[in-house]
Amino acid sequence: MRTGNNIVALLATTAWLAVFAPGAASAQDAVPIRIGVSTAIQLQVGRDTVDAVNMAIEEINAQGGVLTRRLESVVADEGEAASEGPKLGIAAINKLTGEDHVDVLLGGYDSGVTLGELPHIARAKTIFLGVGAASPTIQQKVKDDYPRYKYLFRVNPLNSVRTAQGLVDFIAGKLKGELGYSKIAFVGENAKWVQDVMPILKRGALNAGMEVAFADLFDVQSSDFAPLFARVRDSGAQYLFTAISHAASDVFVKQWYDAKLPLPIGGLDVKSMDANFYERVGGKAISEVTTNFVMRAPLTEKTSPWWDRFVARYHRPPVYTAGGAYDAVYIYADAVQRTGSTDTEGLIKALEATDFVGVRGRVKFDALHDVMDGPGLVNQLFVQWQRNGERAVIWPKNLATGTMINPPWMAQN
Repeated sequence: MRTGNNIVALLATTAWLAVFAPGAASAQDAVPIRIGVSTAIQLQVGRDTVDAVNMAIEEINAQGGVLTRRLESVVADEGEAASEGPKLGIAAINKLTGEDHVDVLLGGYDSGVTLGELPHIARAKTIFLGVGAASPTIQQKVKDDYPRYKYLFRVNPLNSVRTAQGLVDFIAGKLKGELGYSKIAFVGENAKWVQDVMPILKRGALNAGMEVAFADLFDVQSSDFAPLFARVRDSGAQYLFTAISHAASDVFVKQWYDAKLPLPIGGLDVKSMDANFYERVGGKAISEVTTNFVMRAPLTEKTSPWWDRFVARYHRPPVYTAGGAYDAVYIYADAVQRTGSTDTEGLIKALEATDFVGVRGRVKFDALHDVMDGPGLVNQLFVQWQRNGERAVIWPKNLATGTMINPPWMAQN
């Protein structure tokens, strides 16, 4: 649908959309292409997935749809992994493929849930565009059993191994290289993706010439971090590197602030990516750093305009799944257009040949159908909460929008 002069003006600037169909009227008459969205809708990562999908769908439909067919979304809740495990995720996939007969699946957040869903996706022979789960085990299925799992593609985020390599670059380049830290502590939740990441982080720190003073995993249900913080303090570490997704990030950060732990924290804290996180914890996130995959920064010429449209429409900044979900809709629509149909086998080949500039960078897939990173492709950012809830990109250097600060109770760098 059209939403006024602003959208019309916007779409005029994205001329490539016109290839999707010759006329809007015929698209409205055809059977719609159904995009099944499976995500944790009670979390911000899930809500932003749904909203970004709908935003992309409306833009494409305003240009006439794809092959004279409009797009529509069907949403199913895959639940909160920490309390419900993969049960709801499996039910969501089976509903979308068995009852709703969607043409493509999009979504995911928790790696454990997504791994539980994979046999059901394979049985349904439905393309799945992942936009939230990071475990490399997901895409390894494509290599191990291509005929069964060729339907799996990860659009977003980078897998945990590639993310870890980016984290190592931050450790070596920023913490060691620029700030001169020599001792580091690692803590993270006891989850599959952290188990994948932690050995890479420790090895990277050692290779950078740093001492790993402390490393431990905590239960995702933990609510009292005082004993953990005491051990970190006693280790003599100068920086506390975190890997948190499902755990109570709010509680962790509040207790770090209240304890006035004499070292900065940061690394990968998924819930700290929420636009309201700083306010939610009463400003106690100040100086925390977390990696991210999309911010209002010059990643591509599409990034800032898309960010501004999302904020104007939903009255909040997007989290990382939003950029992935938005790009995924366009990547799928582009593959359908190039193939000339929604035939799954043809679309798999078209998706394998994807070369698409989105809001996060240039998207290409490797042999495992995993999104590639590197110069000119999709890469990660390191973003810090600063005074008054402002956020600054502090790494990599070429995309930095501000200078890294220390917690208020420590001397500034």
